[in-house]
Amino acid sequence: MKAYEIRDYESEENVGVLLYYEQEKNFIIELKDALDEWTAPLLFSGFVKSGIYTIPRDISLAWVRERVIPSGRQNINSILNQHRLKEYDEMKLLELSEGKCSQDSLYIRKLDELPAYVSERMSRNLVDVTLLSDNTLLCFFKDDSVKRVRLDLLGNVMLKNKVEKRVKINDIDKIIRNEKLYNTAKLGADGYFLTFNNSLDIPASLLYDVGKKIDIKFSEVLEFVKKNIVDTTESCDILGCTRQNISYIVKREELPVLKHGVNGNLYLKGDVEKNLW
Repeated sequence: MKAYEIRDYESEENVGVLLYYEQEKNFIIELKDALDEWTAPLLFSGFVKSGIYTIPRDISLAWVRERVIPSGRQNINSILNQHRLKEYDEMKLLELSEGKCSQDSLYIRKLDELPAYVSERMSRNLVDVTLLSDNTLLCFFKDDSVKRVRLDLLGNVMLKNKVEKRVKINDIDKIIRNEKLYNTAKLGADGYFLTFNNSLDIPASLLYDVGKKIDIKFSEVLEFVKKNIVDTTESCDILGCTRQNISYIVKREELPVLKHGVNGNLYLKGDVEKNLW
């Protein structure tokens, strides 16, 4: 991850931070809380007016593209050759121009350390999400909290709290109606969002705000997994038997399989130990 301070060269005020995730080529902009709809960059004024200071990746990318040479420019290959670039790279072009643009007085400057307000917000990013039945998400956050989010109720909560700018309600409906799309869920950009098919994003901040907190910590869930999930080899050791015996017990439905694998399965330790009785 690269981090850049966004500054105004006229007032020398710090506007926010631009984060760039090189592997995914995703941009995230974190704006300072002190901004309002009049002092925020024009593209973000609607978000700030709604109290949203973590800008989604598509809008952050749009801000970057406002400040670099477009990929469709007629002489783009000559420009890339002039700057010794093998391919079009928005981040490298942004660095070359220092993020300056004729439309405003903003520029970027490399950061070695993230500001406290950015680190604090990132503590509410996702570290994992489990897809449950009935379009329910079990969300694990960096601050060790665990929250349950029902997608079918998310639209109503968004309208009630006027936070719909973070995600379109009809996008939520698409996810709910399409099980195949729902099962493509994965984390993006350091847990800043949960993405479906890498095209429909739900920000972690929204899931954090609307989720129903569960009285358990992510670290406790990990401890449970470490102590209570065993593979086929460990099951053989517990029961003092061979892999063939384990297969036989499974076929007799005396040992439920948590997850099937090519080289072995995973089981609950308690289920394995029941076969000692």
